[in-house]
Amino acid sequence: MTPHQPCSTRRRFLVSSIATGAAMGVPAIHAGSKTAPAFHGAVIGHGDRRYRVDKLWCQADRDKHPVNDCHEMVQAADGRLFLVTNHRKNNILVFGSDGYVIDSWTLSSSSGHGLTIAAGSDSVEHLYVTCNDGKVVKTTLDGEVLLTLPTAQSCRAYKNSQSYTPTETAVDRDGNIYVADGYGSQFILKFNAEGQYESKFGGKSTRPIPRGKFLQAHGVAVDNRGDEPLLVCTERVRNEFNWFTMEGEHVKSVYLPGAYVSRPVIHGDLLYSGVCFGGKPSDHRMYTGRGFVTILDRENQVISNPGGTRPQYDDEGRLTMMLQDAAVFENCHDVCVDAEENLYVCQWNSNHVYTYKLHREA
Repeated sequence: MTPHQPCSTRRRFLVSSIATGAAMGVPAIHAGSKTAPAFHGAVIGHGDRRYRVDKLWCQADRDKHPVNDCHEMVQAADGRLFLVTNHRKNNILVFGSDGYVIDSWTLSSSSGHGLTIAAGSDSVEHLYVTCNDGKVVKTTLDGEVLLTLPTAQSCRAYKNSQSYTPTETAVDRDGNIYVADGYGSQFILKFNAEGQYESKFGGKSTRPIPRGKFLQAHGVAVDNRGDEPLLVCTERVRNEFNWFTMEGEHVKSVYLPGAYVSRPVIHGDLLYSGVCFGGKPSDHRMYTGRGFVTILDRENQVISNPGGTRPQYDDEGRLTMMLQDAAVFENCHDVCVDAEENLYVCQWNSNHVYTYKLHREA
């Protein structure tokens, strides 16, 4: 599908894709459903990163495991999938590969937002849960809290007058924890493996230059694809990812016009991100309900936009505006990549929908 296709052609393509997906074995519709949800079975994406949409993968019982927003998901080495929600009853839902809930636990928080999984030198995996109310904890996979980080004010990283509303964590190979204060004062704070505050960088700026400050530092991840590890941070409102040394020195930026991206997810040589907000064809301001997924290669060139327009670069190598192409998603908050390179898309403010699965087609 190219941007030059007329709307009628695009609609025919999507109908054809849905039919093709059904023929290729999309899971059966729930017994109580009369029709499949819109775009269930459609094939979306570009190049060798195309996916079949499965909106019915999740088999959670809404009465037992309700959700408000499905914020982020990670996969453990044993294949289990962990989802963080902001529902007090179940901040963490644990899924098997078949989409059934096999465990759940809660921190009794209405602001569960970020979820990171990392293994120490002993290969034991832990979860790092970030709540917007300032609580950041390290837990076992079964929900036992092992470490609670101090707030930015209590460890004197901030003055009492500065706001602290963390959104995400990243963990390096030494166990140091980097906290993105994406809804607060826009710093990236570093804590050592014992939870002691060490340093910070960033801070708020409404201007894109000089580099190194943020308007919304929504996500952070450790990027080990190069010779030396770097921290990659989301600058959502400015449609950017920014890379820093582990000490906080700015290295490079990638501008993604039209993509109000969520956290960066590194898997193999690729970077994946949910695009939470987007523009319209003649209006590039930030709108809800315009989400899609974007995928960047090792050189940080966009190679596929599942649910979005085909990525295109002009004659000078500049990426052109990216927009939602089909309303498969509303507001994509995160992407989880499993061991088979299927995707799981979590959404914010999208009528309490559970995670959608995108089966890798190419």
